[in-house]
Amino acid sequence: MTTSPNKSIAAKLTQRHSKLTHTENIKVISHVQRESGDWQLNTLMLEGVNVPFKYKRKKNYKNLKGSRVNITYYPDNEIVAAFEIEIMKVVRVKIT
Repeated sequence: MTTSPNKSIAAKLTQRHSKLTHTENIKVISHVQRESGDWQLNTLMLEGVNVPFKYKRKKNYKNLKGSRVNITYYPDNEIVAAFEIEIMKVVRVKIT
């Protein structure tokens, strides 16, 4: 059985970095983009997951709501209004 190039990249990343997790073919239920200086901050909410997935891009990106994605991420924490909340930092997102 051969693996697709995308799967091999995700496999290499997760093997190299033990905290990374890779999930395939998961549905995006919400996608918000907002400016922060020179960056576009993106927040995704995924089907069946109650934690936001966040990443930055230099340019605006098409809306991913309703799309299925393959996503590589690691857990992190963020302070919002003096409360610590769990988030997932996205390393790689690819539309399936």
